[in-house]
Amino acid sequence: MPTPLTPDAKSPPWSSRPKRRVALLVETSNSYVRALLQGVISYVRENKPWSFSLVEQGHSDEAPRWVKNWDGDGIIARVKNRRIAEKIVASGLPVVDLSITRYIPTMPNVEPNDEVVGRLAVEHFTQRGFKHFAYCGDDIFLISDRRGACFRRALAAAGLTCHEFKRRFAASVAISRKVADIGDWLAELPKPLAVFACYDVRGQHVLDACRLRGIAVPEQVAVLGVDNDELLCELASPPLSSVIPNAQRTGYEAARLLDRMMNGETVPATSVLVEPLGISLRQSTEVLAVDDPHIALALRFIREHASEPISVTDVARVVPLSRRILEKRFRQLLNHTLHEEIMSVRLNRVKRLLVESRLSLEQIAASTGYEHPEYLSVVFKREVGLSPRQFREHQRRGGVV
Repeated sequence: MPTPLTPDAKSPPWSSRPKRRVALLVETSNSYVRALLQGVISYVRENKPWSFSLVEQGHSDEAPRWVKNWDGDGIIARVKNRRIAEKIVASGLPVVDLSITRYIPTMPNVEPNDEVVGRLAVEHFTQRGFKHFAYCGDDIFLISDRRGACFRRALAAAGLTCHEFKRRFAASVAISRKVADIGDWLAELPKPLAVFACYDVRGQHVLDACRLRGIAVPEQVAVLGVDNDELLCELASPPLSSVIPNAQRTGYEAARLLDRMMNGETVPATSVLVEPLGISLRQSTEVLAVDDPHIALALRFIREHASEPISVTDVARVVPLSRRILEKRFRQLLNHTLHEEIMSVRLNRVKRLLVESRLSLEQIAASTGYEHPEYLSVVFKREVGLSPRQFREHQRRGGVV
């Protein structure tokens, strides 16, 4: 774990300036961080304008020398190493950290809620009937260790266990070697297997390893990544399912906290956790790993027709079993009812549309199987605890868990 640093007490020089000057010390090479910056921009557009100094950072880069004596007002940073932390601390400015490393424990940080990420992954796989699970991490990054631990805890809570890929690679090791080693690991594991990868790039490595070893995806191995880098996920073969972080909300909340600090407020030096939006389903997990063909047929029908006003009766019509036997088998295998499955699939689609589109509630209701938007509002409020409008605002305006 990193050795924490504590800034010296200084009188705040930022209290009287009319326009804030903020340094952004982040890497911009991936879609997650670019979405963070969009969240910062959204906050600033809704409030007083700031002047930005954007400094693109690599994972092992040092902060620019000028940061230490910079006559600015605040910093939003992904503090990935001690060298960056030292210069930021020396500046004496208010800082909000977007990394989980916590090199500066006296400053607040905003980060993904990986406990929820782990639970989402487990729910995603168990709803598809998987009984064998594995985690493929990357020991270079602390977030990989944390996500793996969260995934294991979520599995343990469901009475399940996890295989892990534990081989550590030096940074200089070729990708082909990593893929080959992952393939060797996968070949020894029971099938069908659900693999959770620490982030999308590692998920792509798992898919490449499956192709190298002739392992069918998703029939033998289903793969789920994290970050939902759309370009990377769509270019993967097959396209990679991925957990969708709410990166814009994370950036928005970081800007909100920094604004409070620059205004002289005391902000607790705690972690603000931001829940993911859900899972973007693509071909790499589009499978139903249940031994019972009748239950598999029911699940497939629900996923294909949940946007229509279907009921349990409609499901029972297409499955050659009596309704009573079908409902009994479904509950025994998946630990929830057919009605709950239909509701879950529908509400997940509603959540996605509320956050990712500008469709009206009437349009969303029509496209997700609800005949009346009023009924959708009642169901949504009962299940989620917020009205659709409140949920949309909560997600877009930096509400936190």
